[in-house]
Amino acid sequence: MPGKKSSKPKAETRTSFMFPSLHQDVMEAIADQIPSARFYPHDSDRGSNNKYSTNVMGKFKCNNNACRQGGWGSKVVSILIRGYPGNEYNAVVFNQRCKSCNRLGIMTLDEESYVDRVAYRVKKWAGVLTEQRVYVPKKGPPHESSLCEGCKRGVCRKVFGWE
Repeated sequence: MPGKKSSKPKAETRTSFMFPSLHQDVMEAIADQIPSARFYPHDSDRGSNNKYSTNVMGKFKCNNNACRQGGWGSKVVSILIRGYPGNEYNAVVFNQRCKSCNRLGIMTLDEESYVDRVAYRVKKWAGVLTEQRVYVPKKGPPHESSLCEGCKRGVCRKVFGWE
């Protein structure tokens, strides 16, 4: 199996990101059951007919040169997947803050977990019979809600106690 791919915004430190560049990978993952789907480019609930919060994985780097925290990995990166009429969807991935200086991190998204979660949800919403996934929690540091932008926005699964 080839090495894991990852997507990294260009050293941006926003509270959330969308990855339309991964739409083709999502399409390849659903193509055998859904011939077409479109990426909805607006981070908005307006017009959506489905929403689902889940987690993906990622790595973060602190961009504060004076901070002693170089970077961290997270097995619980909050993501909100939305469905819109006509097999449109989008996915918003939420950033995390540095534990040492509280600055937003520079995220490197684990593409495999993103594509897997988004493709599964798009299939489910399209009515494709899909075997329910069982995810075994991966070892990692505990989730810190105060540093999670998804928790702050009220969409992180951890904030609901779902995990």
